[in-house]
Amino acid sequence: MKRTVPPRRGAKVQAGVAAGQLAALSHEFRTPLNGVLGMARLLEGTRLTAEQRAYVAALRESGEHLLGLVNDLLDFAKLGEGKVELHPAPVDVEALLRQVCELLSPRAREKGLEIAWAVPPAAGRILADEGRVRQILLNFAGNAVKFTEAGGVLVTAERTAEGFTRFVVADTGPGVPASARDRVFEAYAQADPHAASLGGAGLGLAIARRLAHAMDGEVGVESPPGGGATFWFEARFDVAPDAGNDATLTERVVGVASPSAIVREGARRQIEASGGRALVADNLETLSRRAPKDAVLLVDHALAPAGRALRAPEGRAAVILLAPDERGRIARYREAGFRGYLIKPLRRASLAERVLAAIGGGATTGQPGEDERVVHAVATGARVLLVEDNPINAMLARTLLTREGCAVDHARSGEDALTALKQGRFDLILMDMRMPGLSGAETTRRLRADGVASPVVALTANAFDDDRRACLAAGMNDFLVKPLSPDALRGMLARWVKAGWTDSAERAKLG
Repeated sequence: MKRTVPPRRGAKVQAGVAAGQLAALSHEFRTPLNGVLGMARLLEGTRLTAEQRAYVAALRESGEHLLGLVNDLLDFAKLGEGKVELHPAPVDVEALLRQVCELLSPRAREKGLEIAWAVPPAAGRILADEGRVRQILLNFAGNAVKFTEAGGVLVTAERTAEGFTRFVVADTGPGVPASARDRVFEAYAQADPHAASLGGAGLGLAIARRLAHAMDGEVGVESPPGGGATFWFEARFDVAPDAGNDATLTERVVGVASPSAIVREGARRQIEASGGRALVADNLETLSRRAPKDAVLLVDHALAPAGRALRAPEGRAAVILLAPDERGRIARYREAGFRGYLIKPLRRASLAERVLAAIGGGATTGQPGEDERVVHAVATGARVLLVEDNPINAMLARTLLTREGCAVDHARSGEDALTALKQGRFDLILMDMRMPGLSGAETTRRLRADGVASPVVALTANAFDDDRRACLAAGMNDFLVKPLSPDALRGMLARWVKAGWTDSAERAKLG
């Protein structure tokens, strides 16, 4: 189902750049930026002096700033063409919030911030354009991370009494003055003139409001008495309650000890959404006194003194909370008496699973599987065909894939890819969309016609949501936007690469 909605409420951008021209501009801007940012990230992982590391960090941050400007300007121009196309489909609200938070987690971590999410069981699934709702939430949450210096960001969703689905992004930043709460949603506006030093063209919130209006919804911002800013978006979506939201922690008491109010609140809501009773405290001693002996304690590593590890309270079932880059501490914490770990931002299903495993009450025997965010390689032994004509982008993708345990063959064109697929089978095909000769879409159509069933994931510098739909229409399974992010690549591999997915076969040797 596709719905076309004209812009309303004072759209000021004249149409004049055709969709094809915007796609070409997106490709031309983002392709070299992919190389710049990708190589900067790789360089940061090498042996550098402190001075060199500062230079590389400045290079990467400047590139990310430029990428944000390119994204906003191109998207704003596209929305100004005269229409907003909506493609409603069932959307899992909980999964959507998880994706947004995990995508922004590395950026938050770099600033020393926490980011968390939670939804009530009744959130279920809504009929909406997932890409457009995600874009609004990413704009809100990205702004929150940018302007918050301490504390963190909490992303939630709820069903209002009036029948609306309301998404809320709350932060512990400086807040928005009452006099600026409408102006911040205008194009090229800043709530605080001094905020311009943080970068941005003031378009993200204007894009969010335009998209919300296209969905017959509204956006707004409030500053609670305790400080910070709360951005919200609500619209009337049809809702289908999710039967999968079970009460796995019914009659269980779970304690949470963390110095972060964001972590405590996010965990509390997730525990209650799973049917449990939550007790929270900002230190382990207070929590241990308050929690009954049969409670499972979730203890944040952030409580540990510098350079030291915590020990599990004597005679208590406890689980340690870690950031993804703290995976090296897992073995030490097991030796210290903890019965498992959870990775921040927390996932509700994983939280319930680890709690039950800690007390031996899981539905299945054995320990829960490793979180893919902390394993050293998510696709060990997977055979990947990389179809990419740009040598710098190919070098970047090959390096990141190799780090995840993949064996990579490189095809420099669609024609080479079809030849490789006649000689061997692959667990995954990464397909550049714009190549000389056969495009990625045409190559995918041909390989599907030839009976190739391997997952195909698009690599594209076109950032618009309709590009994703074009990739799926061509027979692809997923979509990665350049600049290629190590975290996004890892998540994609976790979704699509399974051990032993293909039969043993000789791989084509293409370079």
